[in-house]
Amino acid sequence: MLDYQKANNLTGWLVFLLSTTVFILTVEQTASFWDPGEFIAVSYKLQVPHPPGAPFFLLIYRMFGFLAFGDGLAVAYWMNVGSAVFSGFTVLFLFWTITLFGRRLFQIQKGTETKGQIITLMGAGVVGSLIYTFTDSFWFSAVEAEVYAMSSFFTAIVIWAFLKWDVIEDQKEENRWMIFIAYLVGLSIGVHLLNLVTLPALALVVYFKKYPNPNLKGGIIALLLGGVALIIINNLIIPGLPSLAGSMEIFFVNSIGLPFGSGIVFFSALFLGSVIYGILYSIKKGKVILNTVLVSLVFILIGYGSYALIVIRANQDPVINENAPKDIISYVSYLKREQYGYRPLIHGQYFDAELVDQKEGAPIYMKGTDRYEIVDYSTVNEYDPARTTILPRIYSTQDRHKQIYQSKLGLREGQKPTFGDNLYFMFTHQLGHMYWRYFMWNFSGRESDFADAPWMGITDFFSDIYPDYIKENKAHNNYLMLPLILGLIGLVFQAKKDNKSFFISAMLFLMMGVVLVLYLNSPPVEPRERDYIYVGSFYAFAIWIGLGVMALAYYIERLNKNLVVAGIIATLATVPVAVLMANQNWDDHNRQGRFFSVDSARNFLASCAPNAILFTGGDNDTFPLWYVQEVEGFRTDVRVVVLSYFDTDWYVEQMARPVNESAALPFSLDPKNYKKGTNDVLYVMERENLQAISASEYLKLLNNGSDLLKLAASGSKNTYNMVPSRNLILDVDLENVYNQGLIPESMEGLMTEQINLRIKGNYLTKGNLMLIDLITTNNWERPIYFNNTSLSTITLDIEDYVVMEGMTYRLLPVRKPEGMRTELVNTDLAYTNMMEKFAFRGMDNPDNYFDDEFRRFTSNHRSAVNSIAIALLDEEDMERAAELLKFSMKVMPHEAVAYDLASGQSVPLLFEVGEDDLALDVVDKISHKSIQMLEFYKKTGRDYDREAMISIEMLKFFIPLLDERGYSEIAGNLKAELEKILGPGSAGGSLLDRR
Repeated sequence: MLDYQKANNLTGWLVFLLSTTVFILTVEQTASFWDPGEFIAVSYKLQVPHPPGAPFFLLIYRMFGFLAFGDGLAVAYWMNVGSAVFSGFTVLFLFWTITLFGRRLFQIQKGTETKGQIITLMGAGVVGSLIYTFTDSFWFSAVEAEVYAMSSFFTAIVIWAFLKWDVIEDQKEENRWMIFIAYLVGLSIGVHLLNLVTLPALALVVYFKKYPNPNLKGGIIALLLGGVALIIINNLIIPGLPSLAGSMEIFFVNSIGLPFGSGIVFFSALFLGSVIYGILYSIKKGKVILNTVLVSLVFILIGYGSYALIVIRANQDPVINENAPKDIISYVSYLKREQYGYRPLIHGQYFDAELVDQKEGAPIYMKGTDRYEIVDYSTVNEYDPARTTILPRIYSTQDRHKQIYQSKLGLREGQKPTFGDNLYFMFTHQLGHMYWRYFMWNFSGRESDFADAPWMGITDFFSDIYPDYIKENKAHNNYLMLPLILGLIGLVFQAKKDNKSFFISAMLFLMMGVVLVLYLNSPPVEPRERDYIYVGSFYAFAIWIGLGVMALAYYIERLNKNLVVAGIIATLATVPVAVLMANQNWDDHNRQGRFFSVDSARNFLASCAPNAILFTGGDNDTFPLWYVQEVEGFRTDVRVVVLSYFDTDWYVEQMARPVNESAALPFSLDPKNYKKGTNDVLYVMERENLQAISASEYLKLLNNGSDLLKLAASGSKNTYNMVPSRNLILDVDLENVYNQGLIPESMEGLMTEQINLRIKGNYLTKGNLMLIDLITTNNWERPIYFNNTSLSTITLDIEDYVVMEGMTYRLLPVRKPEGMRTELVNTDLAYTNMMEKFAFRGMDNPDNYFDDEFRRFTSNHRSAVNSIAIALLDEEDMERAAELLKFSMKVMPHEAVAYDLASGQSVPLLFEVGEDDLALDVVDKISHKSIQMLEFYKKTGRDYDREAMISIEMLKFFIPLLDERGYSEIAGNLKAELEKILGPGSAGGSLLDRR
């Protein structure tokens, strides 16, 4: 006799073993781009990550890091394995969830399972869980050290635990399971809040069990109560309790005069005392429900207690200490993610609404010497009430976002959007582009990994319309819509046969998908694809996929009257769907052999002189640098400064301390001049008789609180500092600089006695003020570098004073000559860095998968090669220019990473060094792709995006260049091809000519 319990356990663990093995075989071997670099670094040394933190994640992944046994290069791998293991457990609990739903669907009582039912249930669990294993978004998170794998695990185990609770008949055991679920929810707070979204749906499990004859009114009440539970945890417990403690702390310290911490101690005693009294009261009076609720609350708080790690470690001043949440006030700000701003949810402005008033909001406190001081007030923006709406979806007032809204909605300049436009954007972009497209990626197919790639269907599989560059893209995956069809079959089958369970699974699907989309209220553009956010919704759909197998078995059994055979046939018929997905997705989810996320960070650091200061911009410019310094111990003498954080007092204070092998950064401004609420923005108010001002003198005036810099605020007694001239002059002691050997010999004639730190716009942010202070106070003692992003982000016009030394730009007292179109390059140093110090591991292997972010960083390196080669050619160093160009094509060949814009710009350089064959090869490969792309866009009616416009410009760039070099036939062919697509006369000059 086949035993269901043994079969269920054994099959589940076999599925876990298979899925975990797949994930470990394809796991990233180092730190991925985006957040994993940060999370690995902070987990390794238990530091403080970006808000709202993930302390329990840090503790667990720190233990995975121990498996490296001290080998810094292996830490990232083992933490990535941690995600593989948690993802395997997610698949395990999905299997058991499908079989639990299947038992309800077949109305199977414990101990009454037939052989056919067992086989069918096992087949459903295997197929549903394996298809989910190989889905695009879930597999992506399963092979990198990010919170989403562990978050998926908690979501899966909470859903499974509720379903297990549902089949328990002993009320005492029921209460134990409910307390266990509460503890899981509490622990998950220290990872990610996804599983909280499931609570309204899971409240239906409780309702259907406790009320055998449910109705619509009861179901709605159950959903609302689940929503209340979500709000209590998400709003009242997580930030609410610390906020109350903070208010009481301020009252006790500021109003009563008690020492710091007294309010927190009193609040803790009062709160815990109340909970303990409530539990004792419930026991004494025999109130079981009250007791279960209170004990569950305690266990949620025990799990939530992992957040103590954040405050404890913040007070130890680790190297990475984002927001420095050292006290109750800064901790609440950290939890509420206040630095990320506000998105309206229920009511708000249209993007064209005029700001009519700014009111002073709640005071912002900061811990002082003996009290909490008010350092600023929050700002409450009031918009024209005629241009506000319920459910605002087109709300962002950023200029770039306004343009995108207008483009997507087809609005003319000055045309006001309507509520219909608002809803259109919600359905087409937020729900359509930012959710349903991702959903179809996972269950139908994905065209490619290029930005905004659409999904694919059955007809696309047989279509020959796709150009080579899409067909050859490793993320060009088509599942023939089979997972989608199977899931829809399961959805309909469950709705017909077990509508109670259907409502549960449907609410899980909607809450973690559509409702989450509406809650997040995404802006019109994101820095990357966000499909990983919605894996919970895809998890719910995978349940229906499993039930789809049961539906097939059910209908086959009606034909052959043998459920054993029917279950086997249904399983064997649907397992190939999982195999198809594994086959399609393997090459673009196998991250073996990829190291450039880390190597590019090493190359930035290797470009810097000893004891340097390096300014960076976004996440991918910074997080890999943190990783290689904190985990691998590479170039810890370089102080990495994140420009966006430089606007905060906590970050400036951290920069003013020594860390690792880097000394403290020199600042002349007193902390009172950069504390929160002071000098956040300094407006430029140019005086007619003041063309320029000394940077050092300006800093002295600012430090001394000079009235010469004061500006009265309109309608207020407060005054603010300003900048009297946009030209801040830095005087240079040339003899001292020359004696230090800072100036390359080839640039001695470009030395300048003054550097104009000219302000580009109408104001100076605190971060740029501190940059001026650092540059001035440093006085050339430490090398100061910028990467590409930070150099373009700062509001100081210093491009003429920086010298390229590889992948970074060094600030030096030299000035680029008037009319010089290329950047200044220290050719000897840049050449040596590129050829001898930079790493390009695996970038020459066509079998490795390099997604869009890898391609972008490859393009950055190719562009740097071009700049160095141009400078070498200007110095008539033909030999080294040729070596460098050929080196670039060797370590980053087209076969591994397709030639791009930077490659196209290298064509005239290759001609100039006599490498005509290489130049023609680049032209051939780029033009082939460009022509195919433009033809494809024309056939499909797609709007020309950035890539298409670059393709057009590249072709226009090549045509006269080839003519000039004597390759008129090739030029003529390209011109004919381009004009065939765009029309006669369209092959004019290009904007890309750099020389």
